[in-house]
Amino acid sequence: MLKNRTKESKEIATSLLLTPHDIGYNLLEEVHGIVKRHKIDYSDIYFQYLHSESWSLDEGIVKSGSFSIDQGFGVRAVSGEKSAFSYSDSISRRSLIEAATATQNISASGQQGKNKVENEKSHSYGKKESKTNFLYSSEDPLAALRSEEKVEMLHSIEARARRKDPRICQVMGSIVGSYSAIIIMRGDGELVFDVRPLIRVSITAVAESKGRREFGVSGGGGRFSLSDLGSQSLDNYIEQATRQALVNLESKPAPAGIMSVVLGPGWPGILLHEAVGHGLEGDFNRKGSSVFAGRIGERVAAKGVTVVDDGTLENRRGSLNVDDEGNPSSSNVLIEDGILKCYMQDILNSRLMNVSPTGNGRRESFAHLPMPRMTNTFMRAGDCEPEEIVANLKEGLYAANFGGGQVDITNGKFVFSASEAYWVEKGKIKYPVKGATLIGNGPDSLTKIKMIGNDLKFDTGVGTCGKEGQRVPVGVGQPTIFIDGLTVGGTVG
Repeated sequence: MLKNRTKESKEIATSLLLTPHDIGYNLLEEVHGIVKRHKIDYSDIYFQYLHSESWSLDEGIVKSGSFSIDQGFGVRAVSGEKSAFSYSDSISRRSLIEAATATQNISASGQQGKNKVENEKSHSYGKKESKTNFLYSSEDPLAALRSEEKVEMLHSIEARARRKDPRICQVMGSIVGSYSAIIIMRGDGELVFDVRPLIRVSITAVAESKGRREFGVSGGGGRFSLSDLGSQSLDNYIEQATRQALVNLESKPAPAGIMSVVLGPGWPGILLHEAVGHGLEGDFNRKGSSVFAGRIGERVAAKGVTVVDDGTLENRRGSLNVDDEGNPSSSNVLIEDGILKCYMQDILNSRLMNVSPTGNGRRESFAHLPMPRMTNTFMRAGDCEPEEIVANLKEGLYAANFGGGQVDITNGKFVFSASEAYWVEKGKIKYPVKGATLIGNGPDSLTKIKMIGNDLKFDTGVGTCGKEGQRVPVGVGQPTIFIDGLTVGGTVG
């Protein structure tokens, strides 16, 4: 079975990236030979084919539809802390040789940088293959439905959302998907193939009453086909978006001040991702710019807090069979029972920090250098009932869902907005509130966690993470948690 899946990925990636351009292993060895004329520590060639598609509907009309195919490769050489990198969107013998020569020249000059080269064609084939995970199908997720069926799905979403309540006055929906094939040939001769499906459905519902308009947002997806996104899943997304819009119609201004806060399960784990996860990426810690730098083995969170980054969860948005350097993804316990255990690593930073790569080397595309990035980052469940946690909130905020936020990696300070929140008194939810922002310090907040629920949930598959201008799909998750003493910015002081 595993052999068949390996063969399938190899055949698909080869047919899309190498065979049409008459590229063989002999040429790839020649490319590595050029790069290695100057003494280096590591090199790789990264090929990528990407088919993307998107559809969007607003006011009952499909207002946009796009289709694109991108392909290219990048050649990288690493020496010490420096990376030399060249890329091209033309896969050919000439462009490969030119990219290799440019990379070698950059490397030989002792500079760090990147260079774009242009056009032409090549030849031959055979080599040792690296081990990978098998976490998702290699079928094209976009080919499962015809264009008319995708449009019909959007119209169905709008109609079902409007039927939920007469106050729903506008519905916007979108379908986004991609099908990517990659080949990585490393300087040590390792050859890696992966074929990656990805889809996402997004829904925004607007509710209006007595001249007031509010909106709710939902959606989901993952590394599976559009045809696997059943009617029940769509109903759940529609229900969440419309319910959030209607709840916000009844909301009152959020109180402000320092108070206890309960965070709901699932998507609120984005706070953990931003305020803590980025600080546990290897590059920030090697450079000493993270608040977690040099703290392996120290207590950094309350007892019971265990944080994991796991790229091996089947079909999830942040999962990878292999990372973008050809290392199998893995499950990494970052914080265990409050103690810092490890950082997320790519090849460059792991070598410089004298540890093993963790399968977290990721890049947006062939035109980008890899760096340590999260996959699916979450807090493990505790043993408290969610109702018990809310009942322990004497006076404070219950943040059921989140919007956007910002974080400063160097000090862990964050600001997050709650898209759905409630005021709680004496353990009872009193009314929904609007305009609540959570302000705090990620590492400090970890030490203030007093209760952890038994209801771990992951997000529905919508997360995208930005770092140094590169965006990659990720997942987040957490159970219901009680944090004692966060600053809440609101509109009532």
